[in-house]
Amino acid sequence: MAFVIKNRKPFYVHFYPFRKTLSEEAKIILKRDVPFYNKLSPKHKLYFEHRLAAFIKDKDFIGRKIVSVTEEMKVLISATAVMLTFGFRGFYIGLLSKIVIYPEAFYSNTSQSYKKSEFNPKLKAIVLSWKDFKSDLKRETTNHYVYEFARAIHLSSMKDRDVSSTLFTDSFNELILLLQKKPSLKEKLKTSKYFKEHIYNNPIEFLAVLIEKFIEMPQELKSEFPEVYHKTKQMLNFNYAEY
Repeated sequence: MAFVIKNRKPFYVHFYPFRKTLSEEAKIILKRDVPFYNKLSPKHKLYFEHRLAAFIKDKDFIGRKIVSVTEEMKVLISATAVMLTFGFRGFYIGLLSKIVIYPEAFYSNTSQSYKKSEFNPKLKAIVLSWKDFKSDLKRETTNHYVYEFARAIHLSSMKDRDVSSTLFTDSFNELILLLQKKPSLKEKLKTSKYFKEHIYNNPIEFLAVLIEKFIEMPQELKSEFPEVYHKTKQMLNFNYAEY
């Protein structure tokens, strides 16, 4: 605990006495469609594969309408969660138990509108459109669904008491305090290309968008807002700008 308090990170992250393995089909999908995985060292690729296999086994994947859940769906959707929590010791996202997949945009009873994705904490479910998920994967940047997983991680960390959740929550609180103490920094963020001003009224949405930008354009965020980047890196315990 003294190490955690002093260094603001877990004493260790990866330790797997009984490592899980992926099928050859899953590995082919990873290599083909997940740039983050391809940038990892051989050792960390094995860690990623273990976590991916464990995450897939832990969650219920549910197809809606004409969707039949495939291995590709499980691997690519789960890889987003594993990437975001790769610096965590505990990576399961406790407030998430189901991933519901629609063929395309779906009607949300929560927002009373059609959506491409949403996180429903009451149902412990992320709901998404497979068509839009696949479309986003073809872009140069990361996919939009980082936002939904970031919301799930944030809310889970507020309830869980493990080291990574505590560091995540404490680091976010430190970031909010930093912005309060430095109104000029907050104003600069507001007028930047990264955020819409209204999200500052909703901490959960602010953090989800921040993590989305942190993953999508780490070098730019690090260059323009080094203090904000540092706190976000501390939250996730991973230096995405180096990947």
